[in-house]
Amino acid sequence: MAAAEPGAAPGSGSCAPAGGGSVPVLFCFSVFARPSSVPHGAGYELLIQKFLSLYGDQIDMHRKFVVQLFAEEWSQYIDLPKGFLVNERCKVRLVPLQIQITTLGNLTPSSTVFFCCDMQERFRPAIKYFGDIISVGQRLLQGARLLGIPVIVTEQYPKGLGSTVQEIDLTGAKLVLPKTKFSMVLPEVEAALAEIPGVRSIVLFGVETHVCIQQTALELIGRGLEVHIVADATSSRSMMDRMFALEVSFLVGAFFTLS
Repeated sequence: MAAAEPGAAPGSGSCAPAGGGSVPVLFCFSVFARPSSVPHGAGYELLIQKFLSLYGDQIDMHRKFVVQLFAEEWSQYIDLPKGFLVNERCKVRLVPLQIQITTLGNLTPSSTVFFCCDMQERFRPAIKYFGDIISVGQRLLQGARLLGIPVIVTEQYPKGLGSTVQEIDLTGAKLVLPKTKFSMVLPEVEAALAEIPGVRSIVLFGVETHVCIQQTALELIGRGLEVHIVADATSSRSMMDRMFALEVSFLVGAFFTLS
């Protein structure tokens, strides 16, 4: 996020007596307005943190923003003056700037979640190169733990198809869920994503490429998320099925990467 570079406006700063404690502030974003408070003397960075804590699930982190302050003498919002500190009760708002951002597929740990799809024991003899994708999956989950990236794991009908293979260490996974549909986007998964502020990218791997991986990718892309399919960590029974599934996913906007 970046604020504009406004000059200080007359009367826009506060001249209330200095002191400790907190100051009431009304935080406005889009059609919302939520009263809260910040420490006396809080500046731009603390205001941004408060906006994220209040509206993080609604703020598109691709955008740039300007913070504005309601100025009584003008009866309207003005750009937050340089060096502004909250010293008295006030009203501020976060305004998205109309800037076209090109998506290049950049991944950052703070806005990424890993999806591990149906890496189960019963698939071992049927899926091509299953041992290889297990090995890649291990490295991906190790990397997620090191970087603090949340991991969501599903298992397709585990009662009949078994649990995730023992080689895959699920220590620290945010969710491990059974499913009986192709897509990983279960209600519990949607709720978990909503709890993580600023999620932009999903790194997806597992089996089978032409069924659960493809359906998950299509649903996530349809919801406005970037999907990065780890090509050497997903497979199918048939290499033709895998090839066409990857092509379809690419055509609808998925990114492809190698471990």
